[in-house]
Amino acid sequence: MTETTTPRRHDATRQGLDRRAFVKLAVAGGGASLAAACGWDGGNAIRPERSAMLPSYFISAMMPMLVNPSAWRLRVDGLVRQPLELSVDDLMRMPPVSYTVKHTCVEGWSAIATWHGVPVSAIVEYCRPLPTARYINFVSFDSGYSNGWDLASALHPQTILAYGMNDQPLTPAHGAPLRLYSPTKLGYKLTKYLVSMTFTERRPGGYWEDQGYPWFGGI
Repeated sequence: MTETTTPRRHDATRQGLDRRAFVKLAVAGGGASLAAACGWDGGNAIRPERSAMLPSYFISAMMPMLVNPSAWRLRVDGLVRQPLELSVDDLMRMPPVSYTVKHTCVEGWSAIATWHGVPVSAIVEYCRPLPTARYINFVSFDSGYSNGWDLASALHPQTILAYGMNDQPLTPAHGAPLRLYSPTKLGYKLTKYLVSMTFTERRPGGYWEDQGYPWFGGI
């Protein structure tokens, strides 16, 4: 069972990733601000040769707390034939994806990073959604932060559950131990600190979407 504090809401070379590092990750701090709607809060994490071309990532002074990282599991449920509970090790045993992409923030800046993870489509193969499943609700342990996605967007080959960034384990600043990532969406759709993905028939809302941000959030 995943335990958390009560923060405020935030807005390829796989061989180089040490699995033991993931379970040792502890997330410290509190909530976040409107700027975190971009989905970035991790300082000078872009590759050095590109740092002169693009601004550094925004760093949030506050992050949610994961009390027991080793107990973390991703729950997959809802309209599925096979509910799942997956550890980071489980995810890393699935076919990996790595790509380098330019991230665009709704506030007008951009940055480049390489992401490592497992395609959401691989999770879909394992859980076998029912024919009535049309959406996925991605939920964070960041005090109720969530995003609803349509199934077609979630199945895009570059939509991944990211456990690494720039050839390193994902850090707390970027949503460890697991976050949603896709170059087809704006940052507020890229849920960090994932704890569950639930398949639904009706379209879920989302933290920023319920406050008037576009639901689809595509680029």
